[in-house]
Amino acid sequence: AERNLSENSIRAYLADLESLLLHINQLGVSEFAQLELNHIRSWLANLSTKGAARSSITRRVVSIRAFTYWGARSGWLSRDIGKDLIAPKPERSLPDVLDIESAALAIKALEVRAQEEESASSLRDLALVEVLYGSGIRISELVGLDLGDIDRQRSTIKVMGKGSKERIVPIGQPALTAVDNWINKARAELVSQSSGSALFIGSRGKRIDQRVARSVVYQAMEAIGSDKKLGPHTLRHSAATHLLEGGADLRTVQEILGHSSLATTQIYTHVSQERIKKAYEQAHPRA
Repeated sequence: AERNLSENSIRAYLADLESLLLHINQLGVSEFAQLELNHIRSWLANLSTKGAARSSITRRVVSIRAFTYWGARSGWLSRDIGKDLIAPKPERSLPDVLDIESAALAIKALEVRAQEEESASSLRDLALVEVLYGSGIRISELVGLDLGDIDRQRSTIKVMGKGSKERIVPIGQPALTAVDNWINKARAELVSQSSGSALFIGSRGKRIDQRVARSVVYQAMEAIGSDKKLGPHTLRHSAATHLLEGGADLRTVQEILGHSSLATTQIYTHVSQERIKKAYEQAHPRA
């Protein structure tokens, strides 16, 4: 709470501590006061041999550093043993990104389904995917949207991001049209007493949860015919990459995505460079 962490971050920190406790118990350590740096290193090495990604190990190092700092400050540990832990540099693998045609194909498939079925869920699903791709917001931000967060005059949505940081994100006309169709033609069919002001609601009328929203996106992505399981983050990555390729500057994309660090946004410049290189190799006779 002190650091204004999201629920997901808190859950991850607790899971990390639980994992460490299980490991040190197996080593015969039953009191916090007995905890030493080599116990923590043993735990991290064990995770690594079990196939934990470097980025996952890095996150766990950050978790344990915070824990040992608190432990020393609270008197549970004689000193802050975690401050000597060095986090491995995370591997920056390039994210999966759709080309513009594939993104259009996924949305077209949803449009066709909405026309054929004329069901409340098909109009909702189309609006949901349009908003994700049209704005580049996170799935957690999407499910938190309320009816009043849409500003049609300015073509923007108000989003509550990580760490309860609010930001205004531009959104295109196709997404706004899809949202209005959902609100005006279908939302009333699913509304219940528990709907409140939630923009997107599930089949029982409650605010749609992340699991259901993710499954909507996974289904929509099947239209592309990829071997990979493509989800909400693929749409976010694609939106960012298409913005940069369309001429948007890095700072603007950072603001839209809600990244606290420009370095996080810079990975999309690498994605664009890779895509340009690939297109060149495929198209140029002297490549």
